[in-house]
Amino acid sequence: MTMKSYSLQELAEALGAELKGDPDTRIHGLATLQAAGPGSISFLANPAYGKYLKETRASAVIVAPSAAGDVQTNVLLLANPYLGYARLSHWFDPAPAVTAGVHPTAVIDPSVKVPETASIGPHVVVEAGAQIGDGVVIGAGCYIGARARLGDHSILRPRVTLAHDVVMGQRCHILSGAVIGSDGFGFAIDKGVWHRIAQVGGVVMGDDVEIGANTTIDRGALECTVIGDGVKIDNLVQVGHNVSIGDHSAMAAKVGIAGSTRIGSHCVFGGACGIAGHLEIADQVQLTGMTMVTGDITEPGVYSSGTSADTNRQWRKNAVRFRQLDALARRIKELEKKSES
Repeated sequence: MTMKSYSLQELAEALGAELKGDPDTRIHGLATLQAAGPGSISFLANPAYGKYLKETRASAVIVAPSAAGDVQTNVLLLANPYLGYARLSHWFDPAPAVTAGVHPTAVIDPSVKVPETASIGPHVVVEAGAQIGDGVVIGAGCYIGARARLGDHSILRPRVTLAHDVVMGQRCHILSGAVIGSDGFGFAIDKGVWHRIAQVGGVVMGDDVEIGANTTIDRGALECTVIGDGVKIDNLVQVGHNVSIGDHSAMAAKVGIAGSTRIGSHCVFGGACGIAGHLEIADQVQLTGMTMVTGDITEPGVYSSGTSADTNRQWRKNAVRFRQLDALARRIKELEKKSES
């Protein structure tokens, strides 16, 4: 693998950063402040790591202007150093280059037109009526169902499943093992026996959506499940049928969303949050990790539930007190009545 190398001047110009130092310094990689050595560029996004600025061996550091005085090496000044790091990460990405073309083991229905700019990997299956956009990359072992549509420059990592009638926007990125458009959990009960309901809706995803590994997004029962523009979903997330997620919301791993819940735009859900079905979540709602939502949230803000870890002895005491809360509340109510009389 050829080592990538850029001058500090090139990087500064690409980021729109102010350079303080030697513009000819060569940079060939990214690293943390602690691990960086000569030829590496690092960044400071979390103030907790500011203590490493003076001792880092990096050839350059991306920092906010307020932290420039603590750096003993070349500096790129940016208001948002983390965004600068994010952009540079693509410059040094070691992922193999993609070559356009169709692998001979791919099975593609004759009705499907594959653009010359697309890349179709080994053992890919593409069913009848599917549409593949320009520059699309479909990794090894992916399955594309009938009439599914992949927007331009979208990427499917190996072993992604797109069921029939899934619509994916442009520049989407789906990681390995994700299943988009699986049947929702729909059953009718009669005399103790469950009867399966056909899920006749689809999944519609906007542009610039990212879906993590082994995440599942169910198709709608009647109408479509909708994932808005710019939504970012981590690994192992479950999105139930007929859920709607607003633009630019983000969800960490193991979030579970039950069916028919509508989530606003610019929401952020921490890991392992659970959201019950048929709810309305307002725009700009933030849920801290492991929050359980059982009712509508109508106002923006930060919401939490659950308790943090404690010693087992203290937790057991608190658990007993929690079971006593109802009786305690009744006693307080009786005392209030007596004090008012």
